[in-house]
Amino acid sequence: MSILHGIILGLVEGITEFIPVSSSGHLILVHQIFDIQGINDLGVDAIFQFATILAVLVYFWSDLWHLLMVFIRMCMNKIVANEDKYMIQAIIIGTIPAVIFGLFLQKYMETTFRSSYLVAWTLLAGSFLMYIAERFAKQNKTLTASKGFIIGLFQSLALVPGISRSGSTISGGLFSGLTRESATRFSFLLSFPIIVGAGLKSFLEVYKTGEIASIGSLSLVVGFITSFVVGLATIHFLIEYLKTHKLTIFIWYRVLLALVIFAFV
Repeated sequence: MSILHGIILGLVEGITEFIPVSSSGHLILVHQIFDIQGINDLGVDAIFQFATILAVLVYFWSDLWHLLMVFIRMCMNKIVANEDKYMIQAIIIGTIPAVIFGLFLQKYMETTFRSSYLVAWTLLAGSFLMYIAERFAKQNKTLTASKGFIIGLFQSLALVPGISRSGSTISGGLFSGLTRESATRFSFLLSFPIIVGAGLKSFLEVYKTGEIASIGSLSLVVGFITSFVVGLATIHFLIEYLKTHKLTIFIWYRVLLALVIFAFV
């Protein structure tokens, strides 16, 4: 993999990991368009994805540190605010579905799911999901552990490239009655355990097999930095954007991209 390819993949991952257009779907398309083949595609993508979760760590550092302290207090049976308690419970319980389904679908994620044609169909399916969420969901409830589990089920849909983790979890939040801003914030926090786990797992697999040398260490470093910096900017953009806007622009983008794929693949 060349340095230019590393920059391109890092740029695409940094932008699409957080906006609801599917990072995995876009990375599959980029691999095929630029013919970045012959390497551990899924492993490289996960390593760049790990860079974006570092962006979440930096951006939400105060929130995550606060939640860690709350978790420690909960383990010590000390009294904590209900809002913080529900947030911790929602993140833990909401992470479980993606872990279970991820282990079950892993072999398909490495083969069957890496299809441009499948991405086109799931882009459309994700668009429909987001439209229904925006159209009919009521935004008048607060986060609870049970709602966290429901949103976690929606997050599991994103194991199929093209659905979009942020798109599915924000939609799940809206269906659960959360405001768009609350659903977006929880989407980022819920992503932390899953992407950390996936990134570490893939990095260790690539490292143990010695494939880093064939990929190009410098290319990985440059792509990693690109993904981190762009991801940080994208987080800020999306949070501010969704305070006053709906998901409409992303829905239309997904539909148009799906039509382009159908036309040229």
